[in-house]
Amino acid sequence: MEKRPRRDRWWRTVARDPAVRVIVAWIGIMAVVTLVGSLGFYWSQPDWSFFDGLYMAVNVLATVGFSGEHPVDLFGKIWTIVLSFLSVGVVFGTVGVMADALMQRAMTGTRRTRRMQKRVDRLTGHFIVCGFGRVGSMVARELLGAGHEVVVVDVDPASTTRAAEEGFPIVPGSATTDETLVSAGVERAAGLVTCVDSDPDNVFVVLTARSLNPGIFIVGRASSREGIAKLQQAGADRAVSPYVMGGRRMAQLAVRPAVVDFIDAAMSSTDLDFSIEEVPVTPGSRLVGMSVGALRAKGIFTLAILKESSRYDHRPPDERRIEAGDHLIVSGASDTLRSLDPQP
Repeated sequence: MEKRPRRDRWWRTVARDPAVRVIVAWIGIMAVVTLVGSLGFYWSQPDWSFFDGLYMAVNVLATVGFSGEHPVDLFGKIWTIVLSFLSVGVVFGTVGVMADALMQRAMTGTRRTRRMQKRVDRLTGHFIVCGFGRVGSMVARELLGAGHEVVVVDVDPASTTRAAEEGFPIVPGSATTDETLVSAGVERAAGLVTCVDSDPDNVFVVLTARSLNPGIFIVGRASSREGIAKLQQAGADRAVSPYVMGGRRMAQLAVRPAVVDFIDAAMSSTDLDFSIEEVPVTPGSRLVGMSVGALRAKGIFTLAILKESSRYDHRPPDERRIEAGDHLIVSGASDTLRSLDPQP
């Protein structure tokens, strides 16, 4: 079962890469010419074995010039001349074609990189995912499913290849450097999620991103509780340990599985026509001054209001007026929530 995908990948590589196609074609042509040359000597020269013909053909095609142990007759000399011209044409002609294929490959790679960078340069308000491993790939897919533009940054060519195959814009390089994050549009991005396997690298990514864009929302991955504290000190808005969250989620599933399943479905972009969203209220927003009851009349239920001081106002009354700086945790039909535009 494992060998078939490998063969498929090999054939796809041969089909897509012009340089590989030329190499495979050159090997095939040389094998055919060698076989034909060997058979010509074997059939035309008395008392020659096939190996003698093969030995002579390889000498001629390699332009060694050694005639071998057996003398050749007139037809053998003519056949040697034909093979000599044929070998020169095949070798030098293939070198020129291969050089052209390699140049096209290099130019194609350069053009592809430029097109990818132009695609990234057009994005605004997107999310940057640093690291496209098991966690990062899941984060990127969830963000894309929620309707957000995502740029993937990774130093591993295999990871960037997988991300590109899934349709994500990619920026190859280390996310710890200013140049890479600037190329990913960190100054225009709405958020950044760093999922690199190394905690020190994640801390450095947070420091770099925060210095380039003080207003960006940053989520960092940590391997331990100590790593969470370091990420928060570096400037991450949220720090998450997959191991801590995984253990907590397993415990919640054991105690209240229906609640967990419902919340997951409500936060998913595809499972239900009902969802839970967070709506930030900025100064000048059309939501400022609107009551919770007015939102409920539109079919939007305010579950809680988060103040900037991280204080939750649970189940606010209908007369509660929305203020600038509030973060509304609302629920309702997905279409209704998508139509809610807090901008003036």
